[in-house]
Amino acid sequence: MARYTGADCKRCRREKQKLFLKGSKCESAKCPIEIRPYPPGEHGRGRTKDSEYLLQLREKQKATRIYGVLEKQFRGYYAEANRKTGKTGENLLRILETRLDNVIYRAGFAKSRDHARQLVRHGHINVNGRKTDIPSARVTVNDIIEVRPKSRTLTPFQVAQAEAGERTVPAWLEAIPSQLRILVHSLPERQVIDTQVQEQLIVELYSK
Repeated sequence: MARYTGADCKRCRREKQKLFLKGSKCESAKCPIEIRPYPPGEHGRGRTKDSEYLLQLREKQKATRIYGVLEKQFRGYYAEANRKTGKTGENLLRILETRLDNVIYRAGFAKSRDHARQLVRHGHINVNGRKTDIPSARVTVNDIIEVRPKSRTLTPFQVAQAEAGERTVPAWLEAIPSQLRILVHSLPERQVIDTQVQEQLIVELYSK
């Protein structure tokens, strides 16, 4: 399966903001964007003013990098969002937020979305009582996500229980660290999605 294998920190520097791709490293003084807050490359500090198209492209790139989605899959999500009623941009963010790997991350059971993807792929997660090893699987209202009983003694989940409460869990989810369980109470509305993306620019890009 295709996936990005380059340096995550360069992606943050290219977008000129933290995308929180490396877990705890992003919160430390070792974060490269704290040291070099400009795009990578020979001409990183001498770039000219961005065009309208480039601003739209950068916003799309930012979203794909935050959620760890490649172009083909992201375009498919956009097409699905465009078919739904309501605002296309908000529909798109809702689709991305309800991915299983994102839910594991949002609930505080993983340090990053990459980490959450690994936990799912390795078969540590049940959804409604059934093992699910597809990170892009989507959750819906009243779903119950939990760590499989045989996996609960593994270090990542012990750490998640010990650090419970350190990260704010969005209102549409309920995390129960003592049981390593997540309850989905509703689908997320735009006002509770804290992803720093201007989704309208993405809609403008794909509408051309």
